[in-house]
Amino acid sequence: MQDIAEQLLAWHSSGRSFAVATVVGVSGSAPRDPGAALAVDADGEAIGSVSGGCVEGAVYELCQEAIATGTPVLERFGYSDEDAFAVGLTCGGILDVFVQPVVPGADPALDAGITYIASGTPVALARIVAGPAALLGATVAVTADTHHGSLTPAPSTTVALERAAVAEARAMLDAGRTGQLVLGLDGRPCTPLDFSTTGASQGTVTFFIESYVPAPRMLVFGAIDFAAAVVRIGKFLGYRVTVCDARPVFATARRFPEADEVVVDWPHRYLESQLSAIDGRTVLCVLTHDAKFDIPLLERALRLPVAFVGAMGSRKTHRDRNARLREVGLTDAEIGRLRSPIGLDLGARTPEETAVSVAAEIVAHRRGGSCLPLSAGDGPIHHDLARAAEETVPSAAA
Repeated sequence: MQDIAEQLLAWHSSGRSFAVATVVGVSGSAPRDPGAALAVDADGEAIGSVSGGCVEGAVYELCQEAIATGTPVLERFGYSDEDAFAVGLTCGGILDVFVQPVVPGADPALDAGITYIASGTPVALARIVAGPAALLGATVAVTADTHHGSLTPAPSTTVALERAAVAEARAMLDAGRTGQLVLGLDGRPCTPLDFSTTGASQGTVTFFIESYVPAPRMLVFGAIDFAAAVVRIGKFLGYRVTVCDARPVFATARRFPEADEVVVDWPHRYLESQLSAIDGRTVLCVLTHDAKFDIPLLERALRLPVAFVGAMGSRKTHRDRNARLREVGLTDAEIGRLRSPIGLDLGARTPEETAVSVAAEIVAHRRGGSCLPLSAGDGPIHHDLARAAEETVPSAAA
């Protein structure tokens, strides 16, 4: 929803009703990740996407129906071997899509959530997407220190549920995670269920928790020509990119116009100043290949819980760098976190080709990719190991 938040806020501010269809579960080669959204307003205008085109028409109709009836719905889309013309995913995957009508001013949680998302304030939306009919669509918007809305049409039975949902949503917000959560009506964690056959009768509730946090950071150390290309591709991938170099003649905004910020400072000193602003999604690209900059920086970086640390340099530079890191006290396990020489072996020569190589390794590391050509295998195209390990439960069914 984050990518369409500005338009949603405009609709909301004008008092226009709309419906939001959100991908809340995927399996197989589904085209979009959980959290992808399509919205339709009362006049029929559509923004966003849930499938890249496969089922947009059917979801559009579900949104119009939700606006007309005021009733949320969970719908599953998959591939149908029996009917080649049926609405479904030609890739063979499965999408679970939750469609929720929104009437400005009617739901404090959605009102607050849309405002927070559009302003860039970190917030998690916890929505009930499967369970007792009376609770379907109930939402709370959770920030670091407060929450808006309520799950309680019957407070005596759902106070514990709301308390647990808020606590879990806040933890997921802190980690920047989006996914499903199954709780009992008393707030206790429950075993995931297939809601196509059970669910409500078992007294459980499935939440879809969407965390909206600032863009992940990419810190590029070394204001060289290769860095300019890495900055451009980092922005393309959605990172907030900072360039840092101790040499003011090179670290200028004119040389890096697409960077969010350019900092003149010693790399290790700048990194230490940013400890409160980096997290497990942060990527560090060390492109200086100069020991006086690299060693103090990597000594600190390889002990931080960041997503990726890569360093440029030849094989000889890599071996010398590792020896120096051992001399300053890093363990083999800590040095083993360093991706060096940075990038995949694409035969890259130019700065732009090198940036593609670096970006490819970052994506593969994040998503659990094999780095082999897709044509070399016959397994699933999408095999996001990091997400699979984090997801709380499998997809809910309609």
